Amino acid sequence: MKPTTNEAIRAAVREHYSSVATQTSDGLRDAEPNNSDCCEPSCCDESSASPKEAECCAPSCCEGRSSSLKIGYSTEDILNAPDGSDLGLGCGNPQVIASLRVGEVVLDLGAGAGFDSFIAARQVGPSGRVIGVDMTPAMLEKARANARKASVENVEFRLGEIEHLPMADASVDVIISNCVINLSPDKHAVFQEAFRVLKTGRRLAISDVVTLKPLPEALARSVAAHTCCISGATELRRLETMLNASGFSDVHINVNEGSREFIRDWLPGSGAEEFVASATIQAVKKAR
Repeated sequence: MKPTTNEAIRAAVREHYSSVATQTSDGLRDAEPNNSDCCEPSCCDESSASPKEAECCAPSCCEGRSSSLKIGYSTEDILNAPDGSDLGLGCGNPQVIASLRVGEVVLDLGAGAGFDSFIAARQVGPSGRVIGVDMTPAMLEKARANARKASVENVEFRLGEIEHLPMADASVDVIISNCVINLSPDKHAVFQEAFRVLKTGRRLAISDVVTLKPLPEALARSVAAHTCCISGATELRRLETMLNASGFSDVHINVNEGSREFIRDWLPGSGAEEFVASATIQAVKKAR
């Protein structure tokens, strides 16, 4: 049964993602290819791999990476991110709608092992800065280790809850997030905090899961469904209302109907793909 208090929900989420962060690389995106010397970017793109590349690299080089390609990341994104940063926990690519520019300050809500933070760091360049916030110490440790390993200097990772951001007012140009806000038991607080830390005129660009029709009671009350980014999803109109109530303008929510294909694999046999889908969510902080 799903916990009923906010703290109990956070505890369940923290426990789940601590386990993800600390388990071995088997089955995760940080699995090292056995033939890394021979793997070219096209090896991880099944549509363009030559027979020679496929024979040399398959299956280990491409193992686990294809799902990141399916949700909108490029081969370049995947290969340029530090090994161990892509744990396959996203539901889209917020970078596509973020339109990041050199020199901007980016905040990544629920940064995990740092995959999106590292991609953003490349886009904003040395004059820019990326701050990843996560409430799970094990994830934070993994993200910081990845930054050290890859010598990425324009990224930092802070411990904190996305409902209580460890950030100063009006200190951020862009907020990104990937399949995290649905996990929060207090989404209105998340959006209020996002509005607080954004500079006037700056933007929110996130990928998340939304509810398209009411969940069956068994799914709605399931702890596994919540930690798998299903039962914590918000209905479209309610999500838009929360963003507007928090002060955001120019709210645009676009549902990715094709996402049902990969959502089916999150909780096999549950039928979750009939009720939820991933979406891109954009909004702007305008002067009140």
